Amino acid sequence: MTGSVSAADTADYGLLSPVWAGTTGAGRTGDRRIVQKLLDVELQWLRVLAGAGVIAPQLPDEAAPAFRADLYDPASLAARSAGGGNPVIPLLADLRAKVRDISPAAAEAVHTAATSQDILDTALMLVSADTLAGIASDTRRTMSALAGLAVEHRHTLCVARTLTQHSLPSTFGLRAAQWLHGIGQAAEALETTASRLPLQWGGGSGTLAALRTVVDASGSAATPLELADELALRLGLAAPAAPWQGNRLPVTAVGAALQDLLSAAGKIANDVLLMSRPEVAEVSEPRAAGRGGSSAMPQKRNPVLSVLIRSAALAGPGCGAALQTAAGAADDERPGGSWHTEWQALRSLLRLASGAAEKLAELTEGLTVNTAVLRDNLLTAGPLVVSERLMATVAPLLDDDGGPGSGKARLQELVTAAQTMGSSLGEMLRKSVSADVLSDAELAAQLDPANYVGEASALIDRILAAYPVRSSR
Repeated sequence: MTGSVSAADTADYGLLSPVWAGTTGAGRTGDRRIVQKLLDVELQWLRVLAGAGVIAPQLPDEAAPAFRADLYDPASLAARSAGGGNPVIPLLADLRAKVRDISPAAAEAVHTAATSQDILDTALMLVSADTLAGIASDTRRTMSALAGLAVEHRHTLCVARTLTQHSLPSTFGLRAAQWLHGIGQAAEALETTASRLPLQWGGGSGTLAALRTVVDASGSAATPLELADELALRLGLAAPAAPWQGNRLPVTAVGAALQDLLSAAGKIANDVLLMSRPEVAEVSEPRAAGRGGSSAMPQKRNPVLSVLIRSAALAGPGCGAALQTAAGAADDERPGGSWHTEWQALRSLLRLASGAAEKLAELTEGLTVNTAVLRDNLLTAGPLVVSERLMATVAPLLDDDGGPGSGKARLQELVTAAQTMGSSLGEMLRKSVSADVLSDAELAAQLDPANYVGEASALIDRILAAYPVRSSR
C-alpha cells in the first residue's frame, strides 16, 4: 500500500543541482513563482475584459485579493495536475472557489474565453522574462570584468594552446577579450530573445471563437485581437501576429539563447580549469570561506565555480534537445505530450543558465592572473613557439643546393631535433646561418615571442568596441 507523501518529501531544493541551488534564479523559477505568474495572467485578463466593457468594471478589484500565490498549495496543485494534464486546471478550481467567497460575479468572469494553454504558455514567458533579466544583469558583470582583464593584461605574454599543445605566443589580454567576445554574442542573443517573448492567447483551438462570442454578447467595440494585444501590453510581452499553440518556436528560441550562454560560459570554465591545474598554475579562482574544500584531502582547493559552470554547460544541451524534439513532434492545434515535455526542460535551462551566469560573474570578477607563471610557461616553451614565424623569415636563409624552399625542410629538421634531443633551437640556428646574413641581434629578435603576437592588441580593441561595457577592474 502506498503511504502518504508530504510536500517536503517531493520538493526540489536543488540538492543535486548545486549550480543553481540557492541562487536568485532558483527563486525566479520555483513552483510558487510559477503559480504567481499563472495568477497574474488570469488577473490581468480580468482587467483587460473590464477595461473593454466585457465585464463589470469593479470585478477585477473585488477579486484581486484571491490572486496571491501564498494562498495556494503548490504541492496539492502538482498532485492534482495529473487529472487534467496541467496545473492550470486545479489552480483554476481553487481560484474560483476563493473568488466566489469574495464576489460570485467575479468568480464567473475568471478565465473567460481562455484556455489552459493560454495561461500556462504566457506564464512561462513571464517566468522566462524575469529569469532572463537576472541573467542579463549577471552577464553584464561578467562582461565588465572580462573587459577589465583584457585591458589590464593587454601586453601580458602567454603561450597559446591548440589541441592542448603549445602553439604560438599570445597575450592573456586577448584570451580574456575572446572570452568577452563569446559572452557578448550570447548576451546580444539573450537581449533579442527577451525583447520578443510573446503572449500566447488563442482560446480552445487558436481561433478566439469563444472570445468573439463573449465580446459580441457584451456589446463591446473591442475586437478579440485588440483584447489580446492589450493583455500583452499589460504583461510586458510582445503581441504576436497570431496565437502560437502548435508553433513552439517561441520556446525553442529561449532555449537556444540560453544554450549559447551556457556554451560561452563553459568555454571560460574549461580554460580556467586547465589553467588552474597545479602544474600549469596560470590563474586561480577567487577564494571564499568554505568553498573548494575536499571531504578527505585537506590540502585541496578545488576550482568549484568553474566545475559548476562546466556542469551546467554539459547539462544544457540535453534540455535544449528536449525542447527541439518537442517542437518537431508538435501535432494539431495543441500538442499532446510534446507540449508537456517543454515545461520542465525550459525551467531546467533557465535554472542552469541563471546559476552559471551568477557564478561566472563571481569567477571573472575575482580571477587571479599569475603573470609570472604565464611568463615562465612561455619561456618553457622556448623558441619553438615562434617556429611558424621562422618558416617565413629564417627558412629561406637555409636554402641549399636543394633549391628554393629546401630551407623549410632543414628548419623542420632543426625543430624536430630541439623537440626530441633537447637541443637549443637558437644555438642550432646560429650555427646554420652566418652572422653576416642574420646578426645576433636580428636572430634574437626573430626568437623573441613578444615580437610575434600579431594583431593581438588591435583585436582586443575591436572586441572592446563591439561590446562596450564599464570595466570593473
